Amino acid sequence: MSQTFLLGMNAKIYHDVAGTASPANEMGNVRDVSLTLEAGEADVTTRANQGWRATAPTLRECTAEFEMLWQPGDAGFEAVKTAFLTAGTIALAVLTGATGASGTEGPIGDFSITNFSRSEPLEEGVTVSVTAKLARFEQWLEVA
Repeated sequence: MSQTFLLGMNAKIYHDVAGTASPANEMGNVRDVSLTLEAGEADVTTRANQGWRATAPTLRECTAEFEMLWQPGDAGFEAVKTAFLTAGTIALAVLTGATGASGTEGPIGDFSITNFSRSEPLEEGVTVSVTAKLARFEQWLEVA
């Protein structure tokens, strides 16, 4: 019986230095990832559209939000923190599976870290909430 769904625990995020076409360093210290893909809108309504508003997509946006344990020394944590503190970018691949696995897909590019907020709940581990916004699109990876 073949699997007809994906589990979030099998998804992957990879990081590398900005400009890397295929980030290779898996970030294992990540949980609860949300990938938001949106497009702006242009009103292209004409009188010939019989009273209906017409909309066309314009510029696309890609935002990845995720949580990490606060782990100084962890390579992924340090790379994200450095990108935030230096207002730099970091190469990320936000994928549904491992880079070579059949069916894996997702965006690859350089991301700006726009949120790096620490949470210190009394009975939980210290975490950081990260928002990464696409700064340079490299490709949409689809592994056949």
